Amino acid sequence: MKIGALEAGGTKMVCAIGDENGKIEKRVSFPTQTPKETLPQILEFFVNEEIAALGIGCFGPVELDRRSPVYGYITSTPKLAWANYDIVGKFEEALNVPVGFDTDVNGAALGEVFFGAARGCDPAIYITIGTGVGVGIYVNGTLLHGLIHPEAGHILITRRHGDTYRGKCPYHENCLEGLAAGPAIMERWGKPAAELTDRKEVWELESDYLAQAVANYILTLSPQKVILGGGVMHQEQMFALVRKKVQEKLNSYLQNDRIAEHIEEYIVPPALGDNAGITGALLLGWQEFERVTTLK
Repeated sequence: MKIGALEAGGTKMVCAIGDENGKIEKRVSFPTQTPKETLPQILEFFVNEEIAALGIGCFGPVELDRRSPVYGYITSTPKLAWANYDIVGKFEEALNVPVGFDTDVNGAALGEVFFGAARGCDPAIYITIGTGVGVGIYVNGTLLHGLIHPEAGHILITRRHGDTYRGKCPYHENCLEGLAAGPAIMERWGKPAAELTDRKEVWELESDYLAQAVANYILTLSPQKVILGGGVMHQEQMFALVRKKVQEKLNSYLQNDRIAEHIEEYIVPPALGDNAGITGALLLGWQEFERVTTLK
């Protein structure tokens, strides 16, 4: 089946053509500007492809409750040009195909569960640490939504003694995203993460905050696999640091060999690499096609 996929990120829009087996045949990307500037470029890519469905993994917050009159909208995003924007409706109207929709990080989690590092794992979580921090959660055979959808990148973190940085998040002074996402690294240290590779103190602090969060996710969600992705995790030294600190913070409370003896197989990078999100978007499109077909 020919499926379109859109990974709608805060920085760029990745578009692809592929199938329900996760095979990507064609892809392009466009900078995320205003809807008026960005949407025509995306539609031009898809309009002549004769796709059967489109899947969108989108930055948020978004409305995922199908009973809501604003289902398929980007809602209270700080990207004001996209606030209260009916992204699903625009694509349904323009392409006349079923449109699957979820958060970008839920899409990445779905891709890794079907084709990546979390195959056979339920629950599984995908954490992305980049421009922001997001957590996608797959549990009981589906993606977790709930009242809205998980915003676990904003869990509150115990600030390390001596850390006087106020945090980048405008809502919380000590949430994970505000203390540890890429913009926080840039503001705290005066350089982007990619230019701080050799600064040991940067990654000691970063890994401490991330390990706090991962330990809390393990305690609350009991995932069978924890996947860490996003630009900050391109710093390969982070994996060993986070794994060690997670073990220290859990302090042998959870008696399981995956944590105690084989944590390098438990906390892992995405097997799909940077294709996790777009692969998940293909699956969102396929699932929506199946849902709509079943209803007919």
